[in-house]
Amino acid sequence: MVDENTIFIGKKPLMSYVLAALRQINADEGTLVIKARGKAISRAVDVAEILRHQYVKTANVDDIEISTERLTSDEGRESNVSSIEIFMSIGEAEKGGPTESMDDA
Repeated sequence: MVDENTIFIGKKPLMSYVLAALRQINADEGTLVIKARGKAISRAVDVAEILRHQYVKTANVDDIEISTERLTSDEGRESNVSSIEIFMSIGEAEKGGPTESMDDA
């Protein structure tokens, strides 16, 4: 079962995934999962970094999971494909919560 807050990275232009991620992380709970396999892994990392450095400054990378999936081709050959899941959320300041200052220390 696929969650609504999951974005699968493929071959589309990078900014289409960034905009989809921006829409998702600003909706409802403020959480997002970016998933990719194989050659798209670097694009998934780019999406997460562009999102948190250019669009949502308070976005946090909560966790990263990497794994290997075993796939069977149409010819019957098996191959290992790496996969990544990047779990992100918005920090409290972006959600409208109080902003704490380090000046009080």
